[in-house]
Amino acid sequence: MMLNPATLALLLVSILVSMMLLVATAFAFRILHHWDIQSGSELQLRLERGTYLVTTLLIWAFLFEFLSLLLFIYNAEALSGQFVGAMCATGVLNLNPWGWPALFLKITMFFVAAIWLVLNYLDNQGYDYPLIRFKYALLLLALPLVIGETIVQWLHFTEMEPNLITSCCGTLFSADAQGVSAEVSGIAPAQSIVTLAISAILVIAAGVWVALRGWGGWLLSIAAIFAFVVAILAIVSSISLYIYEHPHHHCPFCILKQGHGYVGYFLYIPLFLATALALSAGFVSPWRKILSLSHAVADLLPVLSWLSLFFFIQFYLTAAWSVWFSRLTMMEVWW
Repeated sequence: MMLNPATLALLLVSILVSMMLLVATAFAFRILHHWDIQSGSELQLRLERGTYLVTTLLIWAFLFEFLSLLLFIYNAEALSGQFVGAMCATGVLNLNPWGWPALFLKITMFFVAAIWLVLNYLDNQGYDYPLIRFKYALLLLALPLVIGETIVQWLHFTEMEPNLITSCCGTLFSADAQGVSAEVSGIAPAQSIVTLAISAILVIAAGVWVALRGWGGWLLSIAAIFAFVVAILAIVSSISLYIYEHPHHHCPFCILKQGHGYVGYFLYIPLFLATALALSAGFVSPWRKILSLSHAVADLLPVLSWLSLFFFIQFYLTAAWSVWFSRLTMMEVWW
């Protein structure tokens, strides 16, 4: 599997991003200890020049992380045909203990990278770069995640055994199985759809409030986290059933296949973008009291809120379309 082009690309990107963040973290320590915007020393001038190079490096590194998440899922789907028992990405992730942790680390880094990029943009709007210590301190938290992701992903790919019989999505995402996936699959469709509707109302209301009032980004972030979790649960427990038009097929990955019109991408991509933007709004909002950033926050917060709402609504419309136009009828959902 190591000779697979997508696998090689993923490993190369992870190693490259880890090296970029190692360089950036070394620079971050200098920023944290020596940065003084009021100073005209030679050291301060070198630090100011260095921030442009390091920031550009980080922007590319985090953009690579975004693409890496998509490529990882696509590669898992593509490899599923090469393992006995693997019908989709679920079987590939189940090949060894490292598949699911690698996916979760990539998802976590997706959100961390999005927040950092937004904070970096905001910091550049201030004439005194008031967030420079905060955003570089955040790198100290991101570095272990990136290195951990690289190691876990490497272990996942190197420990793949072609002759191993893996478990398919029907085994994992089944109400008769054991574990978290079985618990999620066992949620009644009616319950998940009603909860999804409630979460939609809450996050849309929070987004409109923040966009119009220009403050309270933390409220949107909390609502978005709740909406994100509910959405994932709803995809597994109910929405997937309508897409597959099968009352017992709960897999969250098969909806990415061509046979289902790649509808999964129209669900996941807007959901992840909406959540990342909403979380970023929560990190942007507290800095409105800083004089050099007050106008920038006032301008940026509504943009983040409206964009988040746009992608959330796109997700909810796609989910509603999948349910409404499905030929599957589960009357107990409505009565």
